[in-house]
Formats: sequence, C-alpha cells, structure tokens
Amino acid sequence: MRINDALYGFFILEPVLVELIQTKPVQRLKNIHQRGASYLVNPNWNVTRFEHSIGVMLLIKKLGGSIEEQIAGLLHDISHTAFSHVIDFVLNNEEQDFHDKIFEKTIQSSEIPFVLQKHGFDLLSILPIEKWPLLEQPLPLLCADRIDYTLRDLSTYNMISLDDASEFIDKLRVIDEKICLETIEAAEWFVKAYYTEVIDFFLHPLNVYGYAMLTDILKLAIDKQIVYFEDLLLDDSTVWKKLIDSKDHEVLQKIKDMSRNVISDEKNYDIHQKKKVRIIDPLVIVENVQTKAASELSNKVIELNQHALETSLKGTYIRILNK
Repeated sequence: MRINDALYGFFILEPVLVELIQTKPVQRLKNIHQRGASYLVNPNWNVTRFEHSIGVMLLIKKLGGSIEEQIAGLLHDISHTAFSHVIDFVLNNEEQDFHDKIFEKTIQSSEIPFVLQKHGFDLLSILPIEKWPLLEQPLPLLCADRIDYTLRDLSTYNMISLDDASEFIDKLRVIDEKICLETIEAAEWFVKAYYTEVIDFFLHPLNVYGYAMLTDILKLAIDKQIVYFEDLLLDDSTVWKKLIDSKDHEVLQKIKDMSRNVISDEKNYDIHQKKKVRIIDPLVIVENVQTKAASELSNKVIELNQHALETSLKGTYIRILNK
C-alpha cells in the first residue's frame, strides 16, 4: 500500500500495517473524533482518531522507528470510546486516562492478535504500549503522539500552515531514543504551536461548552437507560443516533442547547472547566551531540511555559448567551 499524508508525505507500508489498518478496531476510529464533543459545536473541528493514528505511525516510520513501534503507533488509540475524552468527564476520571485502562482488553478481544501472529509478530512484543520511546514520552518531552495531534489539528484548522509544519518536521532528530530538535528556533515555534493547541483550542469557550453539555447529555441518557455504558464502546455516530432517536424531551432539549453562543466571562459565568495541565519543554541539540531543555536556552520558552501554567490552572470561565 502506498499512502500519502499531508504532513509527512509518501510511504510504502508493510503488509502487516496494511492488514491492521483494515481491521474493525482501527476502521472504527474513522468515527471517533479526536476532540470529543468539538465537532458537535463546530463541524470544522473534525479530525478523527483514525487520521491521527495513521499520522503517528508514519511519523515513527519517518524517524526510523522499528516496525513494532510503528504497529504500536497505529494501535495506540484503538480503545478510545465514543467522543474520546468526554468519557473521562462522564466518569469523573480526573486522570483522563480511561482509554488506557481498557487498552489491553480491547486488543485482546479483537482480531488484532491473529493478524499480528499471521505476519510473524507476537502481541507481547508490542505491549505494553508505553515502552516505545518515540511513540510516548512523559511531558514535557516530545513524542510522536504529542507532535502529530498538535500539527494535525492546527494545520487542519488553518491555525498553522503546512509549510511551517513541514519545516518543523525536518528539524526533528532522534538522540538516545528521544525526539529532539536541531535548533532553538524550531523549539520556540513548537512550544508556541503546542499552546495554541492545548490552551487556545482546548480551552476555547465553545470547546469547553461542548464538552460540558455532552457530558451532561450522556450522564442523563445513561441514567434514563437510553444509552448504556457498552454503547460508548461503539462510535460517535452510533451513540449520537441513539440520543436523537430516543425522542426524550429532556435529552433533545439539551442537544438543542448545544447550538447556543458562549463567551469568556470570569465574573458572570455559567460553566468553569479545567483541562489536564500540559507543559512542553523540548530537547534541543547543542554542539551536535548534547541536548538541553529548550527552557535552558530560551527566555521565550520560559515565558510561554509560565503563561500556559497560569492559564491551565485558572481554566476557562464561560457565560451562555441567548438562554
């Protein structure tokens, strides 16, 4: 299979990756939106977990990662429920990691182990998913997952240009199994882009409102046995159709309310929501061999990180208009 990605370009995929992409768990991700409720309040916020998973796999490939790590990158999001991280708010899961808790069970109960075995791979050589250094790293480091969702969201929503994203990707290098950057300028660019994603976009009033409303809708629908927890293991469109088809007046009114306008208002607010605090500090290559945190080399990075921390801790306050 020959594949072309807007961010990473053309690749030829190995047969195991081709067959894994065609499995039901991976195909299901075409109907799981990356940002949960976002597409319901703005149809243009429509990147899917499928696009992201393909992107992560390709970025790992581009960086020289093994075929096993490419497989891990492709599969890393298959356990996300309908509406992605909205489920964490429904379950009051502060760690926002419900999908991680059901990851291994999701794989084991699918055709994926058979496909891997067919092509000479052992599932145990892929798991645990957290062991792959290009795929996952704790904040504040770079990793393929973090890089792809930032660049993919922002370029799709015209918040950065593809040319700028491509120029950044060309500055990526791997040293001691960690993704680093060739220049401090590239690090400064990504830190700013990352906070455009996790602050300006994640905490956008309309985004916060969508999450809050969909959380209320799903809690109500579960209480009324319109939707069952097992339904959330399906996909966005299936669960949304169940909500619409329920004809329940209270549920339908809340769905209608999602179209209201909202603004930021710290003094007269209806909803206050915080997201997980995310601070980024990429490693930068110095003198061709050593690496240092960008914050050791740039006051701009220090300032961006401080502002992001303060904004994240404060959260977003929104007022609902036309109530």
